[in-house]
Amino acid sequence: MSSESTTETPRVRHPEKAHKPDQEVKRKPAWIRVKAPVSKEYHATRQIVRDHKLNTVCEEAACPNIGECWAQRHATMMIMGEICTRACTFCNVSTGKPGALDPFEPTNVAQAVAKLGLKHVVITSVDRDDLDDGGAEHFAQVIRATRDASPETTIEILTPDFLRKEGAVEVVVNARPDVFNHNLETVPRLYTEVRPGARYFHSLRLLDEVKRQDPAMFTKSGIMVGLGETKEEVLQVMDDLRSADVDFLTIGQYLQPTPKHHVVDRFVTPEEFKQYETMAYGKGFLMVSATPLTRSSYHAGEDFARLRAAREAKLAAAG
Repeated sequence: MSSESTTETPRVRHPEKAHKPDQEVKRKPAWIRVKAPVSKEYHATRQIVRDHKLNTVCEEAACPNIGECWAQRHATMMIMGEICTRACTFCNVSTGKPGALDPFEPTNVAQAVAKLGLKHVVITSVDRDDLDDGGAEHFAQVIRATRDASPETTIEILTPDFLRKEGAVEVVVNARPDVFNHNLETVPRLYTEVRPGARYFHSLRLLDEVKRQDPAMFTKSGIMVGLGETKEEVLQVMDDLRSADVDFLTIGQYLQPTPKHHVVDRFVTPEEFKQYETMAYGKGFLMVSATPLTRSSYHAGEDFARLRAAREAKLAAAG
């Protein structure tokens, strides 16, 4: 028997980025710095996530808001594993070959949502290009299980683009989430370097298809700024999303996870975010969240309540 160690070499989190030269991670301005998570409520949420063997985008994507959200027992579930088949240059989620789907995950997510007492839950996932339906049926199972376990909880999903997965969107829409979110992430010019595995106009068509299948379903999308886009390009994205009748827009500052990731072009000021918010409301969005720390699931429950109220007010005004 060999005396050599049989310990496996740890899997590289971002193998596709390993060869890239390190780029300086710029120091964050004062308006973006957040406190480290230390509260007992944060640790209680973390334990519930661990007990149910769940992944969260809060941890995998290194979200700066994790301390605040978990202190309020708000965790964003990330289903279908922790390994993504895509290699976006902005994202901190691991890239590689994913494992098989966990058949117990829908139940585990549902039980965790009930135990956390969530009034609103956001459920997202890695990209699963390896699956015939991109994971659409698994999304549907998680939605149904959560609905059964917590009938009063509103459900928001943040899906992949289901590129080349015919019929996937219909499967998810038929499971009746309250909000269907799919992020464009950036402006079309930057797709080849920021989101190379995706297609801008396919993502737009996905959002449009959701509305065609269920006009009453709330749709949502978001972008990051500080990647090198221009103001004019951001305004064009707003127009594109309104052409797909998207209800809710989020805009947040891109933060570089590691020296191997896409560099931050600049830190957009809070005043500029306020201008984007004003312009987006002027273009007809029912709800807009545009701040440096805005993320898809940040304050999602409170925002959903405002979104629903905005639609009711609009319908009442239309008489």
